Amino acid sequence: MNPPSFSSTFSRRSFLQQSAKLGAISLTGNLTAEAQPPSTAVKPALPDFCLFTKHLIGMEPPALAEHVAALGFAGVEAPIRLGGHVVPERAAEDLPAFVEALQKANLKLTILTSGINAVSADQHTETVLRTAAKLGVKYFRMNWYQYDLKKPLPPQLDEIRTKVKDLLMLSRELGIRPLSQNHNGPHYVGASIWDLESVMRDYPTEDWGFAYDIMHATVVGGTSWPIQYHLARPRIGAAYFKDFNWASRLKPETCPLGDGMAAGPEYAKLLRDSGFAGPVSLHIEYLKAEKITNAAEIRLAHQAAAHDLAKLKAWWAA
Repeated sequence: MNPPSFSSTFSRRSFLQQSAKLGAISLTGNLTAEAQPPSTAVKPALPDFCLFTKHLIGMEPPALAEHVAALGFAGVEAPIRLGGHVVPERAAEDLPAFVEALQKANLKLTILTSGINAVSADQHTETVLRTAAKLGVKYFRMNWYQYDLKKPLPPQLDEIRTKVKDLLMLSRELGIRPLSQNHNGPHYVGASIWDLESVMRDYPTEDWGFAYDIMHATVVGGTSWPIQYHLARPRIGAAYFKDFNWASRLKPETCPLGDGMAAGPEYAKLLRDSGFAGPVSLHIEYLKAEKITNAAEIRLAHQAAAHDLAKLKAWWAA
């Protein structure tokens, strides 16, 4: 049976349809498992899986923590930025309470997703990072850099070299590691990995790494994405999993894990076989609601994450 296709909108009809599909898959999976003899093979150790909670913005921290813990994740990757669970100007006051709610559910703030790509008063960089470091956060995802395609590209990389120096110095002092996510699109620095990696070479791997996203890598690299992976591998601090299909020419559309074209199983195998020990973050971006507003949306979000986490664990153990 093919995995379910979750709707991109939260309608009552789509919710009921997806609930029925998930229930059928769960029942079938249980019967199949009971029919199989117990395996004596040693299963590979699973990494710490965390859930990117962008699709859960709007939930109060205790409810969010309960939701994520019930799914079996070890932590969250949380947007702490404009429009996120905590806004930068309130980080000193609100971030400790957010982390406390997670800890009460035996979760951690694994990755803090920020709007930071320089030491900036607008982003309250020092306050956000100092507060996070005191709370035990080990990784933060930086904001992206973009090219102006009307100007020569190499000088723009030199500008990034200058801009990032103070941020990396501050991060090193605090013991929190900056990560840059690869994206797809004509303006993103690091979409092809080579350009941003050349800037990163000025620093030790522990000072600056990649949050390597297999969906974006597949969109950009096609069948050559393993070249990008092997270039980035020494600096991969976190691994991102999500999936996509081509909605139209040059337009990727996210979808449930395993339903699309991203090289998720191959990526999981490469990471596992290389001894990757960093966090693995699951992104549920095909649920398009801006904020969780009712119980039906929460239930569908729970089903989506449960489905995708099961798929990811199966890939890791294969």
